Amino acid sequence: MTDDVARAARFNRECDCVSADVPALQQRLDGALGGAGLAQSIVHSHPHLFSDTPVFVARQHAQAMQRLISAVEAVVALPAYREEVLARAPAIARSAPRTRSVFFGFDFHIAAGLPQLIEINTNAGGALLNIEMRREQQACCEPAASYLNVAASAQSLEAAVFGMFMHEWNLARGAQPLRTVAIVDDAPAGQYLFPEFLLVQKLFAARGLQALIIDARELTIEADALSWRGQRIDLVYNRSTDFYFTQHAALAEACTRDLAVITPHPHAHALYSNKHNLVTLSDPGSLRAMHADPADIETLLASIPRTRLVTGSDESWWAERKQWFFKPVSGFGSRGTYRGDKITRRAFGDVMRGDYIAQTIAPPGERRRGNSPGSEPFKLDIRSYAYDGVQQLLAARLYRGQTTNFRSAGGGFAPVYLLEEGLEERAR
Repeated sequence: MTDDVARAARFNRECDCVSADVPALQQRLDGALGGAGLAQSIVHSHPHLFSDTPVFVARQHAQAMQRLISAVEAVVALPAYREEVLARAPAIARSAPRTRSVFFGFDFHIAAGLPQLIEINTNAGGALLNIEMRREQQACCEPAASYLNVAASAQSLEAAVFGMFMHEWNLARGAQPLRTVAIVDDAPAGQYLFPEFLLVQKLFAARGLQALIIDARELTIEADALSWRGQRIDLVYNRSTDFYFTQHAALAEACTRDLAVITPHPHAHALYSNKHNLVTLSDPGSLRAMHADPADIETLLASIPRTRLVTGSDESWWAERKQWFFKPVSGFGSRGTYRGDKITRRAFGDVMRGDYIAQTIAPPGERRRGNSPGSEPFKLDIRSYAYDGVQQLLAARLYRGQTTNFRSAGGGFAPVYLLEEGLEERAR
């Protein structure tokens, strides 16, 4: 274990710092979003959205995450991989749009050794909320101060997010002017991350664009255009978890006929987020057969827990269950997931009858506040937001229980500080 990795682990185990002024953040968001559609104070509606506990990550681990992202991109570009993956995708996902898709989320556990990729999301939420938290980050100690002196500001991160959307638009439409953006989901005001939808709306409005938050089921096709109540929609920021638009006819037609720029899109989900893909990306034989670069294979095998389709003998799987984490192929978030050493016979039966993968358990990291006896540590994961294969932002999520839940007092999105060699000496 290198010095910066050991130091990050020690800080996460012992540091009792407070590095984000959560009450100030909540108050500022209430003021900024209250008149824009936020029904009640975030303090009451989202009490565990943000944590004031900093998470320390070794720069070496951040670099390992980027290498993994680059290796995934290299394999996804292989003709043999695309042929295999798209063969099991629905027709709407098989044709490649010109866009890349915004807000990829690569979720990692860091406990020992290299970061372990748990899943890939192509409509990862929370980036704008974490950028807002950056405005309230404090230099709780010298390592944090050293990082904040060189870290990107909230303003620059926000500008990069807007630039990402504009790049998507330009890839698809060239120099045509972008006028109207729709942020879409089912019953968006009822979604847990609705405050972020409002932040995205403000991001576009501040730059002179009309941005609408729309129930995806209210979209229609009119005069060869995607529309909402007679308003033409140029670009869709898609937050729906109906990844292939099976329940959204207007979005499906707009995607198929290229009537609007939709990002993220079904093609990206098929290539990256379908959990079947983790089976391929963690299988050395499949990767070699696809002629993946040996260095990329090494990176993938070191950073993706071995993943298998759940098929075959029920009793064989039951006997081995304690080494596996079971996830539904079509699921998202933590819905329907089971840790094998805690699964009941009834839930196991659901797994065997369903469409599931099993991933070798990679324990999450831990974050303690001080050394008070009897205090239960938080579990943590790290989300790397990426666009076009490049990391944009790291965010931590602190939680207790089996899965990330935003229900743990003191948990939620947490500030991330990168540690480099030499910071410990400066912190003494």
